[in-house]
Amino acid sequence: MALLILGLVLFLGVHSTRIVADGWRTRMIGRLGAMPWKGLYSLLSIAGFAVLIWGFRIARADTLVLYAPPVWARHLAALLMVVSFVLLVAAYVPGNGIKARLHHPMILGVKVWALAHLLANGVAADVVLFGAFLAWAVLSYRAARQRDRAARTVYPPGTVSGTAITVVVGLLAWAVFAFMLHGPLIGVRPLG
Repeated sequence: MALLILGLVLFLGVHSTRIVADGWRTRMIGRLGAMPWKGLYSLLSIAGFAVLIWGFRIARADTLVLYAPPVWARHLAALLMVVSFVLLVAAYVPGNGIKARLHHPMILGVKVWALAHLLANGVAADVVLFGAFLAWAVLSYRAARQRDRAARTVYPPGTVSGTAITVVVGLLAWAVFAFMLHGPLIGVRPLG
């Protein structure tokens, strides 16, 4: 479990600079330059993610069950994952109404992903992993909205076509991951 926690601290710590040290981040970008900052950020993120994955695989061997999710929670989790995939795609498709309305759909997608997995999994390693991501997403979304208000950020309106593309691509991505990739990559087949 220690390796999982170390990976979470590294990965989520790097992704928390805008939450806890936005001024320091700005000064570092000014001092290093945008590209070196992004390179360092990416390197630390990849290292943190690798440690997180390694730690999670080791921690999953310990099957300490904190709670036993009811069967309906797995069905709800699958439905929530559809929403999560659409939100993740909305972060990248230009001109969609989801981003225009919610402003930070990727963070909301992470929040929904973590909540869905907490509903469906009661083993200690899962609770630590998904609980940490949920807490991070809540704080990150709050900080992003505060920055938007302070900067008076205005998001462009979405279009019907941009929103339709977002939903269709999100549904396709969910289906591919749920039915074809989750089992081989994660070791669990959520839908059979």
